[in-house]
Amino acid sequence: MPELIAAHARLFLLEQLRVPVGLLAGALFPAISFVAFVVPFAGDDPRAATMAAGSMIFFGAMAGALINLSITVAQDREQPWNPYLRTLPAGPLPRFAGRMLATLAGTLVSVVPVLLLAVLLTEATTTLPRLLLGLGALLVGVVPFMLMGLLIGLVLAAKAAVAISQVLFFPMAIVGGLLLPPRMLPGFVEVVSPYVPTRGVAELLWAITTGTTPNAVALVSLAGWTVVLAVAAAWAYRRDEGRRFS
Repeated sequence: MPELIAAHARLFLLEQLRVPVGLLAGALFPAISFVAFVVPFAGDDPRAATMAAGSMIFFGAMAGALINLSITVAQDREQPWNPYLRTLPAGPLPRFAGRMLATLAGTLVSVVPVLLLAVLLTEATTTLPRLLLGLGALLVGVVPFMLMGLLIGLVLAAKAAVAISQVLFFPMAIVGGLLLPPRMLPGFVEVVSPYVPTRGVAELLWAITTGTTPNAVALVSLAGWTVVLAVAAAWAYRRDEGRRFS
């Protein structure tokens, strides 16, 4: 089984490298946003710049996990090759696990431009152990959004997956405090924010890189979202399989 997962991961990585537009967009969009909104307004504040760098890094990672994964899974379902793959004895795990590992690799690529800009253009600062822990938290934090992408891709057609994933992405980023610090959010948004999964990941990154105390409600909510989305993605796969092969 590990060999099959690794083989699928290599396949999906090669697909990404052959058409690198998605990787470039995932890396450049948060970097451009960082230059436009963070460097001029928070670049001289070490703590604010460090928190903003963590937010922008997660912003790009979430785009790859949610939008790209939902679209590619939906497109796969529309290919004639997909029903044949469903008949193979290996089951769905190697393919989905390989897809998720390839997405995580893309996540690491999207981190590099924002990190470089934070070092070169702002007063952001952290220690190497905190940075490595932050990267680990980032990889764990994108898991619920990959599960959300799988759910959307398994339930909707490719055109609908494009629209729905984008509609979900930007409100979650805003409400989760990725584009504005939580203290600057309107009152009613600040109340809802801890219950959105993006806020939980942001709290983890801020706590690790700057030493702040994370919001406990946001962390519990993130764990709950992860469990619910895992169950929902498994249900969506069985539903799709039942509709195609019953």
